[in-house]
Amino acid sequence: MGDPLSEMVELLQPSAPRSKVVSGAGYWRVAREENGQPFYCVILDGGSLLTVEGHPPVTLREADFVLVPALFRFTMSSLEEAAKAGGDPLTVTMLPGETRHGNPDGPTNARLLVGHFEFASPDAALLVRLLPQLLHIRDDKRLAALVRLVTDEACAERPARDMILARLLEVLLVEALRSTAGETAPAGILRGLGDPRLAAAIRLLHEQPTKDWTVEQMAQEAALSRSVFFNRFRRIVGVTPMEYLISWRMALAKKLLRHRDVGLQEIAERIGYGSASAFSTAFTRFVGVPPSRYAEQAISR
Repeated sequence: MGDPLSEMVELLQPSAPRSKVVSGAGYWRVAREENGQPFYCVILDGGSLLTVEGHPPVTLREADFVLVPALFRFTMSSLEEAAKAGGDPLTVTMLPGETRHGNPDGPTNARLLVGHFEFASPDAALLVRLLPQLLHIRDDKRLAALVRLVTDEACAERPARDMILARLLEVLLVEALRSTAGETAPAGILRGLGDPRLAAAIRLLHEQPTKDWTVEQMAQEAALSRSVFFNRFRRIVGVTPMEYLISWRMALAKKLLRHRDVGLQEIAERIGYGSASAFSTAFTRFVGVPPSRYAEQAISR
């Protein structure tokens, strides 16, 4: 059967080309207004407080991993409230091998590896909307082992350090997504894959995107009534079953359109549309431009 998570990661084409070690001492605070880029943070030692727009504050401890697939405004700060009286919390000092926030001369209370993942796929926004807005992972043995490797590499000055670190971070991303799938995951595809009933239907949608699916047929595969399946899917995944199917079909279509040797009729057949015109109408409504224009723009990039 199809593996929805593997297929999504393959389409996203993640990479971690840049990362940096950040430390904090005394009372420190970092505020960012960036939007859109997937942000990650590995706590190498110590702890800090993370506040992401729209979510309650999260206390981060050593070996924690945080991923925000589409970054909103956020604030990272020290845990030491008592230290507020001294120094400017926004002070930034460049030290050998790291960026220091807060007191440049005091003992560190946090050391973090931070950076942005890049999703090479032009339809990344379409897929990212199916992921949770915030992932915070703690006490996961497999992830902790990867974090130890990342920490060791980040703190060393070995040959090919940046290349190795980038590859480790890519694996860390996939493992984080995989380990988050379950009933406790935030609403999104990862939580859907952790629900045995919904997972059965989602895997079939990935395995058979050409099938003329109805909500009733999806519900049968999940062994649920239509209404229970529809409401459960929308609550857990965050979109309706048909919205998910169309999103996945359009992601596949975009990938195929980036290849010159695949015609519209073949693409239509491979993603479940009976004709090129029906596919073109659906694609234009969903994406905002006709498939032919999208293909031209994608190839010219």
